[in-house]
Amino acid sequence: MLVVGAAVLFDIMLAGGVAIWNVQRLSRDATETVSQGLTEATREYLNTYIDTTALRTNLLLDQTYSEVEALGSSMQALIDHPETETRVGEAIESDPDLGDRDITFDAQGGWAQNLEGPSVVSVWGYLLDDEGNMLPAAEEQVVNSSSFNLVAPALMSSGSNKLQMYYVGPKDTPIMRTTPYTTQAQTFDKLYPGHNEDNFWDFFFPGVYEGWQSWLADPSTRPVDRNIVATEPYVDAITGALIVSFFQPLWTQDRTDVAGMTAVDVTLDQFSNLVENVQIADTGFGFLTSSAGNVIAISEAGAATLGLISVDAAGQGVTGMNRFLNQSRFPAISNLLLPTDNNTVIDTISIDQGDGPEDFIVVLKRLDPANLWNGSSIVAESLTLGFLVSRQEMYQTLDEVQREITAATSNIVQWQVAALLISLVIVFIAVYAISGRITAGLSQLAGAANALQNKDYSVRVSIPSKDEVGAVGQAFNRMAEEISHYTENLENLVEERTAKLESANKEIVALNKRLQTENLRLGAELDVAKRIQEMVLPKSTELENIPQIEIAAYMEPADEVGGDYYDVLQNDGRVKIGIGDVTGHGLESGVLMLMVQSIARALQEKGDYDPANFLSVVNRTMYKNIARTDSDKHLTLAFVDYADDKITISGQHEEVLVIRANGDIERIDTLDLGFPVGLELDISPFVASLDIPFDPSDVLVLHTDGITEADNAAGEQFGFDRMAACAQSNRGKNAKEIAEAIIQEVKDHIGSHKMYDDITLVVLKHR
Repeated sequence: MLVVGAAVLFDIMLAGGVAIWNVQRLSRDATETVSQGLTEATREYLNTYIDTTALRTNLLLDQTYSEVEALGSSMQALIDHPETETRVGEAIESDPDLGDRDITFDAQGGWAQNLEGPSVVSVWGYLLDDEGNMLPAAEEQVVNSSSFNLVAPALMSSGSNKLQMYYVGPKDTPIMRTTPYTTQAQTFDKLYPGHNEDNFWDFFFPGVYEGWQSWLADPSTRPVDRNIVATEPYVDAITGALIVSFFQPLWTQDRTDVAGMTAVDVTLDQFSNLVENVQIADTGFGFLTSSAGNVIAISEAGAATLGLISVDAAGQGVTGMNRFLNQSRFPAISNLLLPTDNNTVIDTISIDQGDGPEDFIVVLKRLDPANLWNGSSIVAESLTLGFLVSRQEMYQTLDEVQREITAATSNIVQWQVAALLISLVIVFIAVYAISGRITAGLSQLAGAANALQNKDYSVRVSIPSKDEVGAVGQAFNRMAEEISHYTENLENLVEERTAKLESANKEIVALNKRLQTENLRLGAELDVAKRIQEMVLPKSTELENIPQIEIAAYMEPADEVGGDYYDVLQNDGRVKIGIGDVTGHGLESGVLMLMVQSIARALQEKGDYDPANFLSVVNRTMYKNIARTDSDKHLTLAFVDYADDKITISGQHEEVLVIRANGDIERIDTLDLGFPVGLELDISPFVASLDIPFDPSDVLVLHTDGITEADNAAGEQFGFDRMAACAQSNRGKNAKEIAEAIIQEVKDHIGSHKMYDDITLVVLKHR
């Protein structure tokens, strides 16, 4: 009893210990896998988000550059043709609507300025004679620059939001034209005392004019390969708004000197809106900073989180704002290093706002470089876009999953220990109950065994019980008889048995090797087939490069190799999406799926765009391939062609779902649009096509029956209506988010139930 009990105890404890160890190991592996996946997904999301925001910011800057360049190019063209410039100027000045009305001397201000018109023209005191009349050079500048009245107002009314556009003449005659019309000189008198005595360029923008002259002398001194120069943000004298000015230099006809400039003032609101509209989790925010760390755009809550201190910065004629990162009251922010190249930087920092340290994820992306006037000279400048979000918010899902896994593991271990203890009690009771019954028969067997050991081959036992001990007694008696029978021929018997055992062992070894080889071969074939199947699926980069529509797809096979098919083909600006379902799943179905992909790709590349002919050729090829392989499989197959806001559907497959921009649902039955592929050599009589409009924000959903027929533990199928309702409720999102929502609902419906069929989903959304 002790021996058996100890053996059983050891076996149960070993099995229980291994089970508990496996549960804990699986819990640890699951936690690590979830953590790694969420971390990678979070980094990819943040990297994509900041790249998109940086692209939008660069596009806004490029649009502003283009508008000031357009104004500058029109005026430069006239400068390069001085006779035409004079004739155009005189014609515009003579026009009652476009010309400058009554440029009048203001004795109190000491300058001359026109009455209200397309632009305000200010002629400073040092460009007037003692009687307040314009000097000839200044008067010539007024006439020659009149083309500004023809171009600038039109540019102001289109494109990006602009505060004002203006023209300033060369340094010897720096008259100033500005649109829209304002009391320009009067405002300058009030805000900038002394401006009318000093040269305009030296008073307001020292170093800009000289910088452009140095570019003409030595083009290599230009910091960034573009003529436009931007200013740091400063407070506009007229509106009080925080603005940035962009200057486009004008050259003399012989390109030896500066002939003035055109410029545009843009408020920082446009850039601030891009940054302040950044939404990451609940409290994440964005900010825009100069290469020196001066934050020029950020929300008030974001500035408080970064611990920024705002200080007014006064300069010659302009007033800006300093909010430097290195002056933050938090060490982690003051020591933050901005990127020195175009790579995105993602890091984790700790900030203590008084309630204890809190970890934040910081993401930094440098924008395209530009020329910047820093108050004294022109230098290269690259703004940096940044995101900051609480790490706890981003990883809240991970923390919840880890807590749930830990709780589940604890419950399993407790139940395992309880089962172990109950098993031990039951075993000991059973051993004790049957030990007495077993002992009597065992005693007889022990005595008979001793007699047999003493070569008494006539000994026999009498055990009347019908249990295992009785069976052992009968076996013992037969063994004793056989030993008596074979004693005389023992050597021959040993040799014969030895030979048989060696032969059997060789056969077993050979068979085992064959089984191992076959298993390895089959496993390798499945791995190769699965890898090939994955390789031919469309890459995410292919789908993202389709300009007219967003496409998101999802495929999950029920076995190592699936029988579902989908593909997205592009050629000559046309997009063809295919979806199909081979009967069954596994290696054979996967091979047929690969055949369909290859045939469809070849036809698309050949330029066969007729839907009916395309499907008929695919069927003929597949029918012959299936016949050659003696396969009994076939498949449903449909294609969707997109071009010019129109969808063409051909082929027989599952119903096609269309969600219109207003939420209307359309179900399109494909039963009459084709015939199962691979059953008949010629299906052209059965093939038809259907054209439907596909307008902006419309959504089209393709699927295999693995989604609609997915059932839960109760045997309830997911169904088409659930899929349609999910797509309708998420239609405002992008294609990827709609696909993820549908797949998540399918997975929630299946739960822990086994997935019996391949799942494939393709979502199209018109941009």
